[in-house]
Amino acid sequence: MLHSLAGRPETHLQARMLTKLRDVGALSRAQLGEELAVSRTTVAAEVTRLTELGLAQEGGPAASRGGRRSTMVDLAEDLRFVGISVGATGLSVAVTDGRLAVLGVRSVPADVRLGPERVLQLALTELRALMESLEVTRLIGAGVGVPGPVDFHRGVPTSPPIMPGWDGYPVRDTLARELSCAVVLDNDVNLMAAGELHAGVARRASDFLFVKIGTGIGCGIVANGQLWRGVDGCAGDIGHIRVEEFGPTCACGNTGCLEAFAGGAALAREATAAARSGRSPALAARLEVTGELTAADIASAVAEGDAQAVQLIRDSGRRVGQVLAGLVSFFNPGLVVVGGRVTGLGHALLAEIRGVTYRRSLPLATGHLPIVLSELGDRAGVIGAARLASEAVYTPIGKERT
Repeated sequence: MLHSLAGRPETHLQARMLTKLRDVGALSRAQLGEELAVSRTTVAAEVTRLTELGLAQEGGPAASRGGRRSTMVDLAEDLRFVGISVGATGLSVAVTDGRLAVLGVRSVPADVRLGPERVLQLALTELRALMESLEVTRLIGAGVGVPGPVDFHRGVPTSPPIMPGWDGYPVRDTLARELSCAVVLDNDVNLMAAGELHAGVARRASDFLFVKIGTGIGCGIVANGQLWRGVDGCAGDIGHIRVEEFGPTCACGNTGCLEAFAGGAALAREATAAARSGRSPALAARLEVTGELTAADIASAVAEGDAQAVQLIRDSGRRVGQVLAGLVSFFNPGLVVVGGRVTGLGHALLAEIRGVTYRRSLPLATGHLPIVLSELGDRAGVIGAARLASEAVYTPIGKERT
């Protein structure tokens, strides 16, 4: 299917039609003509071609607007995309329809340090089980996200700090062979940003930042409605910005990085130290029961009013806000969305990030700047992955994307 739109001059119009149907829903031929500024004759010819390709279908007559009724057009009802989001400690797989509505999702623990073969095999096992439960036998495209820099055009991770064995591994091509469909690979934070752009709080924003706070910390940058990846695919890798001259050693090998102070692993480390030292009775009680602490345990301790847990959140939020303030002053976004697993800490963390960002940024840049939590949660990544897959299928090959 990826190649079925390439090589003909009309493919740009077909791509625009498919994208419009994806984002808006079923439209009449007349409405498509008006939206795309082309004649009804042209629309009819291109819809016929898309129907022959199995990408679109025609329905019944549209509501009368005077004169002869137009015909409704929609995406083919059997189109299925896949989103695979690989994180540092877990992965999720989802199947969507052509409009990217999630039909089913499965999430399992997975240690990215086990290497690409084992992690991707687990993803495929979960995906096939999900497809069987949904009675899906054919995929049109798949998007995959990993927690590290990616060469988007080659479809391989590039020097990912927390992913031993993944550097240069042909993730895209491996999965394309296994799934027999078009596959795109990107950084997991970029996919979350794409998910928010499609179905989250950023769906009406053209310029925004998506800040993921999980085991690592990253930022997806959307400018003029498009993801900005940078020359080497590491744009937005804010977790490795130094916030202190000295500090814990980061996974990247440097010291004093934001991620080493405020990432999920850092929070768990500091929470465990507070529990063992007796500074936090609430965290000590949880550690005794579970044997290890997570962001969810810190959130529970905060809800109980534990002073040490509250201080942990304030310190983390302060450092994230410190970096975000510089980004806001530089990029001047219309919206900042905060997501990731650590957002189980919710409004306590968000309040600190907001306060520091607003205090340290240029007043002009923050005068009307909302900083909000993601509404999609864990689904942001898989929806964004499916969106990028749909763009690979719906957009003519050869159209360069930054």
